[in-house]
Amino acid sequence: MSPDSWPTLDAVEAALRRATERASRRPFVLGLCGAQGSGKSTLSDRLAARLRESGLTTAQLSIDDLYLTRAEREALAREVHPLFRTRGVPGTHDVALGLDLFATLDRSRPAPLPRFDKAADDRAPRERWQQADAGTQLLIFEGWCVGAHPQVADELVEPVNDLERDEDPAAIWRRYANDALASSYQQLFARIDLLVLLAAPSFDVVRSWRIEQEHDLRRKSDRGAAGLMTDERVGRFIQYYERLSRHILAEMPTRADLVLRLGEDRSLHAVESN
Repeated sequence: MSPDSWPTLDAVEAALRRATERASRRPFVLGLCGAQGSGKSTLSDRLAARLRESGLTTAQLSIDDLYLTRAEREALAREVHPLFRTRGVPGTHDVALGLDLFATLDRSRPAPLPRFDKAADDRAPRERWQQADAGTQLLIFEGWCVGAHPQVADELVEPVNDLERDEDPAAIWRRYANDALASSYQQLFARIDLLVLLAAPSFDVVRSWRIEQEHDLRRKSDRGAAGLMTDERVGRFIQYYERLSRHILAEMPTRADLVLRLGEDRSLHAVESN
């Protein structure tokens, strides 16, 4: 069973419809947070399809589609820290692009929806971007760190994995990412009207989930394995996300509007509301 199953869809839709009945501004922004491989993109697609069928004008945006271009990340790697060459943590997104999108939709105007090509590791050409309609009623904003809060400074001192220990011993990379999250990202997340967390049972399952996700991408890609990661590379890649993912699992359940507790097979174990 996965997060696009009926119980999960029903729980999110019910919470969303209750919240939108009380809302006065449009578009209503649903924030959907979940660790890598938790099924948030699939849930977003299924939910959007269901809501469109009911007549609600719905657009979708992944925070992954706001990643900086490869050239911009290369510059960040030279100027701040080499680990910023790899997309992932706060500091590697074009937050201004997201804020502009929200502002355009808030004016009831059509807005281009950025797209990132993960196989090419670069932003897709604008001709491949989709467009949110003028008067969009709902925007589903999903991503692994959507709605996240920064850590306090003392929590950044000790490394959480080999990547941080060996390649960020002075904590330059993780402090810069945390500072970015504490500033412009909070402006972006402030636009969220309803925050939903797909809560993994622990970070330990994320590696297997992410490997499954990569295998699925390989099956669906017309390029085969080109540009996709081996299981070993996935193990390294998720270390970029580990610190903040663990922090989210620890602190977000106390404040997310809706928490969907998942089992190791991604089945829905519990629904919690705040």
